[in-house]
Amino acid sequence: MAFQSTPSAAHFRLNAFTGVWEGEERIAASAWTSEGPASAELFGETLFGGFFLEQRYRQTRGGAVAFEARNVFGFDASDQSYKLYQFDSAGFAPPSPASGEWNGNELVLMKTSPRGRQRTAFAFDNEDCYRMGVSFSPAGSDTWQEVVSGIYRRAPSTSSNLS
Repeated sequence: MAFQSTPSAAHFRLNAFTGVWEGEERIAASAWTSEGPASAELFGETLFGGFFLEQRYRQTRGGAVAFEARNVFGFDASDQSYKLYQFDSAGFAPPSPASGEWNGNELVLMKTSPRGRQRTAFAFDNEDCYRMGVSFSPAGSDTWQEVVSGIYRRAPSTSSNLS
């Protein structure tokens, strides 16, 4: 495979996540947490000239930080798919990235681990608003459970505590 020195249009598609975002979320009851509302703050910035995008995520419930994550998105030219590596406060090391593609204004990524399968979908209503939903299917099951859903709006960069 030839060395690519400049990002492609596929890489730049991830720029949709750049900037500061604020959102309201609904958390489903799971083995990891109780059901209820949450708020989230996200900050996305491109890395290495646009080859990757890092997203810092902080979820707050009841006035306290409940969950944090660092997401690294990229585009893999070898299989023409988007990748998402997530590192979070749950502490599980990702055995492999989530992988998927854009379908119109929706990016859908799937990940498999020893615990089961996870589906994450990001649907952009416009350049200043997107929705995210995460669902999970435990290992050995074909049943999908909602984990979290939210709607996020672009915010002034001065409001972020994550940058």
